[in-house]
Amino acid sequence: MERLVLVHGSVAGAASTWATQGPLAERFELLLVERPGFPPGPPVERVDFEQDALLVSALLRDGDHLVGHSYGGVVALLAAADRPQALRSLTVSEPPATRIALGDPAADRFGESGRSYWETGPKDDPEAFLRGFLDAVGSAWHPPSPLPPDLEQGARALVVERGPWDAEIPLDVLREAPFPKLVLSGAHHLGFEAICDALERELDAERAVLPGVGHTIPRHLDFNRVLADFVERAAAGS
Repeated sequence: MERLVLVHGSVAGAASTWATQGPLAERFELLLVERPGFPPGPPVERVDFEQDALLVSALLRDGDHLVGHSYGGVVALLAAADRPQALRSLTVSEPPATRIALGDPAADRFGESGRSYWETGPKDDPEAFLRGFLDAVGSAWHPPSPLPPDLEQGARALVVERGPWDAEIPLDVLREAPFPKLVLSGAHHLGFEAICDALERELDAERAVLPGVGHTIPRHLDFNRVLADFVERAAAGS
């Protein structure tokens, strides 16, 4: 059975991010990676995409299919570049690594707005910081208020997150890696579209657009179908 390694993004942990991927377990083995700083683990003082990528790459087995959403997409790109020989495929949805599309006005604005928000946003109020962040990335998710404990911990992890606009993705390594790549976006944010378009070009990746759910791409009704079709074709062609 093919194994999918699923890496969640900011704020929400693995169980919440991949809540609608349960049906895929009928066809694939699923490994939901819980990144440091998220329940049930303890809080951390710093969230760093490079450190998380090393943790993910250490979990990879030969023939795995790596899937990353949002900040987890940044982590997945770096982990794939660290161990390209282990992978059978790579899928990312809206990774906010703006340097991938450096020079594109929308991507550059996205990166600068992120830097500004982390410098001037309400870091002493995790809920307010979270809501401002969700607006910035075009998320269709509206968390309850007050935040339940797991989401409060996720919001506190967000506050201490290393900005993904600093991520240097080794596109040359990924371009040369023989496994197929799939890039997903939601047609809701010009910055994300610019990043995903650049990944499509640079990596000769397949591209799918799943509109209507904002940044919460894994919740789209077609996400499982698109991912399963890609993974099965990658497995058949390996």
